[in-house]
Amino acid sequence: MFQEYDVIVVGAGHAGCEAAVGAANLGCKVMLVTMNMQTIAQMSCNPAMGGVAKGQIVREIDALCGYSGMVTDHTMIQFRMLNLSKGPAMWSPRAQSDRMAFAAKWRQMLEENPLIDFWQEMVTGLVVKDKRVVGVRTGMGIEIMGKSVVLTNGTFLNGIIHIGEKQFGGGRAGEKAARGITEQLVELGFESGRMKTGTPPRVDGRTIHYDRMEVQDGDANPGRFSYTETPPLKNQIPCHITYTSEKVHNILRTGFDQSPMFQGRIQGRGPRYCPSIEDKIERFSDKERHQLFVEPEGRNTIEVYVNGFSSSLPEDVQYKAIREIRGFEDVKMFRPGYAIEYDYFPPTQLKMTLETHLIQGLFFAGQINGTTGYEEAACQGLMAGINAALQVKEREPVILSRSDAYIGVLIDDLINKGTNEPYRMFTSRAEFRILLRQDNADLRLTPLAEKLGMSGVEARMERVHMKNEALKDITEWFRTVSGDPMFLNPYLESVHSTPLKQKIKLDQIITRPNVQINDMASNFPPLAEMLSKYDEEIIQLAETQMKYEAYIRKEMEMVQRVSKLEEMRLSPDFDYSTISSLSLEAREKLNRHKPTSLGQAGRISGINPADISVLLIHLKQV
Repeated sequence: MFQEYDVIVVGAGHAGCEAAVGAANLGCKVMLVTMNMQTIAQMSCNPAMGGVAKGQIVREIDALCGYSGMVTDHTMIQFRMLNLSKGPAMWSPRAQSDRMAFAAKWRQMLEENPLIDFWQEMVTGLVVKDKRVVGVRTGMGIEIMGKSVVLTNGTFLNGIIHIGEKQFGGGRAGEKAARGITEQLVELGFESGRMKTGTPPRVDGRTIHYDRMEVQDGDANPGRFSYTETPPLKNQIPCHITYTSEKVHNILRTGFDQSPMFQGRIQGRGPRYCPSIEDKIERFSDKERHQLFVEPEGRNTIEVYVNGFSSSLPEDVQYKAIREIRGFEDVKMFRPGYAIEYDYFPPTQLKMTLETHLIQGLFFAGQINGTTGYEEAACQGLMAGINAALQVKEREPVILSRSDAYIGVLIDDLINKGTNEPYRMFTSRAEFRILLRQDNADLRLTPLAEKLGMSGVEARMERVHMKNEALKDITEWFRTVSGDPMFLNPYLESVHSTPLKQKIKLDQIITRPNVQINDMASNFPPLAEMLSKYDEEIIQLAETQMKYEAYIRKEMEMVQRVSKLEEMRLSPDFDYSTISSLSLEAREKLNRHKPTSLGQAGRISGINPADISVLLIHLKQV
């Protein structure tokens, strides 16, 4: 019935969709198996993409020829660049998405790829021979054979939905849980655990008093995620902000005795940085109110997402409490919030390629690895799909380092540190934040996509070459042209910067605090004329690189020092129990993780500097 596929992807959420794209863009024949073709790329939680650190990930996905950025640009209803009051390393794009249009656009782009086939059914197990995966088995007993398999099961593995004292099987509201895969993987020797996440009520926008809330508009000049020529955003839709109150908190407390979380019915760990409203009340009992973001689900729906009010309390308690919130006094609820508990597999059981140690050709991506968030799932899916394809083609895998991308930070954290709670990306997790900005993802990663031979990379590389030439021209101009005090001093005084006593090179002026390149141009005609040749994205990128040149140079020096440890290779087959001078914990952890370099070994939780010294001595003796 089916041909043998190069890559089989199980699950069509954000991780699964990017996995299919990553493999297909390398010329592999892909089978994407999903329980429901109508929920491909569904936004199960909030209708938004990007945010702090997450926005950087979406741009990195796009730079590697993934689709998340393009889909977001085509379907967003609002765009905001977050953290503009901070340094450029912290700037993070975020888009409010049209939920239905987002899923529809994803499906359209997948269906336009002739190398991707689809099958609608539940996968209940893997076909494994001699510790290598050779296919999947469905609920109807059909076997689909493939050279590699990427599992992206999201919250569906033995998922249980909790609302108050009610609980029922499900991977998402209205959809059944997936059973069989966890049990088989455990039999094969994998360790599994439980995690939980939650979602807030959805409400009827026609019954909201928006005039009683704060308005949150998008940027006046909205940006985009993709480095391709996606359509500009027009007719943005505002979000709104409101707050809980002590009265709301007291109503919610009346349901605590029925809370599945407080009464111990939920065993899985929830996300530390996105807690339920009842968890916020308990953990931050000194706070009189909590901020809520009222987010429209799309242009052509009245459904509204109440971001910040995630709850698993009884539905009547949720409804009574939400109607005490300013602006929600007459609100109607479409469905209550709920918690969902599901299986995951500690990611320390994976190689840096996201392939499992135990079963060759089997890759994990997304929430199955203990992460939370669309963006975190999507980037894992892309990397798993790329590496599955490269393995099929008998090519070297791609492993992004911590200095290459936030994607590299995420995967390195998961593999070497593991996680016992849903992992979320933050800028603070990256040591090289100034290098890993949202504005230079294409310069960092698109050359890698070209080297891999990703489909559609040619036009992207042409743009990268143009940007590099433009950056070179602008920075060289600043080094050679001097600023005239007659033109610039009034501006410098207005931003409380020391006036010029004589002409000095512009590259010395642009590094001053509060001095902005466009404001300088408004006061210095030669600069305005030069910049008129370039678009705003390139101008801002040039300004950032000039302002932070010294910091960028320091981070590059740090990268070079770290890379020396990465160059010291370790055999993945070595038995560390033979090195008696290593601590017992180190021997156990190293044999489990099987690091491929001394640098990776040093990042494994529980490995201390003394253990690294022992390994250094061992390497010199080999």
